[in-house]
Amino acid sequence: MRNFLLGGVCAFALMGSVALFAAPSKVGTLQDNETYRQLNLFGEIFERVRNDYYKETKDDDLMEAAINGMLASLDPYSVYMPPRSFQEARVQTRGEFGGLGIEVTQENGLVKVVSPIDDTPAQKAGLLPGDLITHLDGAPVMGKPLQEAIEKMRGAPNTSIVLTVRRGVDASAKIFDVKLTRAVIKTQVVRSHREGEFAYVRITSFNEHTTQDMTAAIDKLKTEMGPALKGYIIDLRENPGGLLDQAISVSDAFLNQGEIVSTRSLRPNAEEGQRYNAKRGDIADGKPIAVLVNGGTASASEIVSGALQDHHRAIIVGNTTFGKGLVQTMIPLGEFGGMKITTAGYFTPSGRSIDKVGITPDVEAWNERDHLIAAALKARRELTDKHDTSDETDKAPAADDKAPQAAMPGKDSPDVVLQAALEVLRAPPKPTAKK
Repeated sequence: MRNFLLGGVCAFALMGSVALFAAPSKVGTLQDNETYRQLNLFGEIFERVRNDYYKETKDDDLMEAAINGMLASLDPYSVYMPPRSFQEARVQTRGEFGGLGIEVTQENGLVKVVSPIDDTPAQKAGLLPGDLITHLDGAPVMGKPLQEAIEKMRGAPNTSIVLTVRRGVDASAKIFDVKLTRAVIKTQVVRSHREGEFAYVRITSFNEHTTQDMTAAIDKLKTEMGPALKGYIIDLRENPGGLLDQAISVSDAFLNQGEIVSTRSLRPNAEEGQRYNAKRGDIADGKPIAVLVNGGTASASEIVSGALQDHHRAIIVGNTTFGKGLVQTMIPLGEFGGMKITTAGYFTPSGRSIDKVGITPDVEAWNERDHLIAAALKARRELTDKHDTSDETDKAPAADDKAPQAAMPGKDSPDVVLQAALEVLRAPPKPTAKK
């Protein structure tokens, strides 16, 4: 079974022969012949390493490194997962897992924070979207597969790990150590409360229970508020995404008709892809909706934002989102674990691809934390593909004892974005469709 995330393989035995791949039985195209020639080259190099490298090597480790290298060359989101990691990834989509509570990707050989999850060790320590993790317990992550770093960050509850974090670039970069204690992460993905005459619903990620939990929260608020209920606030800030089908069903809950999202391959002559359309039924009963976003709003949460914006069903309030417009598929590989590979790009109903661009809000509003997130993401996008190999990156620096803190809106400081949304809902302007 495949899970589509908003994040043909063959196995062969190595018998000690240099020629690992037989030539095709018929003369193929020039491209086929070149491919087989390169595969035989791989086999020869593999044998040279096994026989001539100055230290003993393990075949499994070499093969896994080769597979990880191939997938890492594609994009930051395609990875091979050994059996234990693959099982943990599947557990995570069901809403409970062990670790730090942080969604990550890879950029220029380092681990990049997409978003910390609410009320987890990562968020409480002050990590922000766009932060780069350079070392784990003093060991550099540069040159290692992303999955290896993820496995190192996971572990038994109440055990600790020290992350070395780089925030910003060049002379403005802050480099600090932060010690986190692992916990069992039980993601309560939906939280809700009454906000004056409006129902406030926060969605922190899209796992198997998100639509069900959101529907239950809205039904409860409807019952509690009765005729006083005037509209809805859907908070998707720092929501790193998750399952595609949940993004579609959450969007569908507020739409009566029309396309929600389309996915299609960018390969020449590929199949057209898929379009997902809304069914009748609006859980909000036509009442106005404001969706809150920021630079940590990514992937599946951008699908929801884009669908509701394009259909003029909601006002998007906040600042430009992360910009992850790629769909990953989880593919089981039997006893070998599994892989996550990018299989398509997604497009909003108006045909927008938001990859590396993001969703632009209808009403712009900022909290202090949003400025820090946006600055980190902007700096990351401005980096060239050539990684900075200065001593500052390759060696563990002297560091502070904790992360620079950014105030959590609504907890430590006024929530400017939420207040802007309330003003919009009380006197809503007509949203502008994005082209």
